[in-house]
Amino acid sequence: ASPQYHLSQFIRCLSPGRIPDHSNQYLNMSAEQSGGKAEGGQLEDRVDLSAETSEKITQARELLSASGGSASSLQDALALLAALEKRCRVGNDTPSLVRVCEASLELCKEAGDDEALLATLKTLSTRRSQKSKSIASLVSKCLPWVVDADGDGFTPLPVTGEEAEKARDALVEELRNITDGKMYLEAERARLTRTVAVLRESRGDVAGAADVLQEVHVETYGSISKKEKIEFILEQMRLTLLKKDYVRAYIVSNKIKKAQLDEEGMAEWKVKFYTLLTNYYKHEREALQLAKCYHAIYSTRSVQEEEARWKEALTNAVVFLCLSEHSNETKDMMERVNLDVRLEKIPECKETLAKYLRDEIIHYPLPHQSALESVPAFADDADDGDEGGTTLREHWHETFRTRVVQHNLRVASLYYRQIHTSRLAQLLSLATAETEKHISQMVSNGTLYAKIDRPRDVVRFTKKRCEEEVLSDWASDIKTLLGLVEETTYLIHKENMVQSH
Repeated sequence: ASPQYHLSQFIRCLSPGRIPDHSNQYLNMSAEQSGGKAEGGQLEDRVDLSAETSEKITQARELLSASGGSASSLQDALALLAALEKRCRVGNDTPSLVRVCEASLELCKEAGDDEALLATLKTLSTRRSQKSKSIASLVSKCLPWVVDADGDGFTPLPVTGEEAEKARDALVEELRNITDGKMYLEAERARLTRTVAVLRESRGDVAGAADVLQEVHVETYGSISKKEKIEFILEQMRLTLLKKDYVRAYIVSNKIKKAQLDEEGMAEWKVKFYTLLTNYYKHEREALQLAKCYHAIYSTRSVQEEEARWKEALTNAVVFLCLSEHSNETKDMMERVNLDVRLEKIPECKETLAKYLRDEIIHYPLPHQSALESVPAFADDADDGDEGGTTLREHWHETFRTRVVQHNLRVASLYYRQIHTSRLAQLLSLATAETEKHISQMVSNGTLYAKIDRPRDVVRFTKKRCEEEVLSDWASDIKTLLGLVEETTYLIHKENMVQSH
């Protein structure tokens, strides 16, 4: 037969009236196989086992107490409750199921059998079709046995003995495994993870504590308050900084919105955040960012209420502003800080800042330089040297001198179009070679325009303009002058007319 014949036969089979209607049969079969009745808004049948639950729990406690908490009686009591647990779970009696699960854990705890407690917890939490409420009750029941649940919720309870410590750590790890991947237990998992970090840090494993804390992306959790999130992220920052992982510490710091730290009740976390951030910027040796951090600490209300704290923060802000490379942002911040009335109480900072804001040569060393360099922020930290072996204190000391020289060069460029290099070196109290070096660095950074003519021993601070630019400036000046003459003439005529009348 040809393919056309087979196609025609297939189409005849699909024609109306040739296909039997089995829809009613399928509907009847599905109705017969349905598990429960939809009465009273319930999709499944629920069996009330509350009375039997109370009776069985009492029997299990009596069985355990009668034998003095032996291992065999504990197993018998757990077996009695295990059968009841299955009936409650299958019968959808969630309140009774929660009671049975909690009672099973309590029996193990009262018997002092840590292995049975772990086994029971793992077995009950991994049952087929286990209710989420029962799993949540298991976790909440065990938490007070390992952490300070009434306090911060993550500090591990102190124990005596190596065996007790191992049992506590094993229970914490098991609870973390149970809460893994469950959105309704994300807050408990975050606190348990922090408990593990505290335990590892107490044993000297800072890297391990930082790694385990990085597993929790607490900023995505909706069941944790804003303060707890910020506190958790700050702990991540602290541990990564202790681990010397500065890149990750900076990434973690960006999870906190700085606007949130200015809200009411966030003063403690704001100070802690910017204090940790200063440790990062000290490592990166970014003076302007350090000045911003210390000024943010100074502007906190709780800091301004204590004179010693705000003086230290404001002094650090001024010192690192003086160490910052010149820019419009640095200049603007200096002007704003200089307007602060509290700066009058720190005369060395007030005088130093005034010198930087005036277009005058600053003689090095500054009158209060020793006092400014004695601030705690200049102190050497462990492993703070760079690849060249320069310590942090040496770096800031050298930077202080460099910023003074750069300020003096900018002042010289304002008053001189060109000047002999030897004369400029004399004004700056530098050697000629060092003067050329600083000029070259500023020209390379784009903060100064200069050209050095060594054969003539001349430094030129202005660009050589072409004839068109000179003529254009001359025409503009003439136009301005004529405008002033015209306005003056008008005012003279106006005054004459007023006087004549």
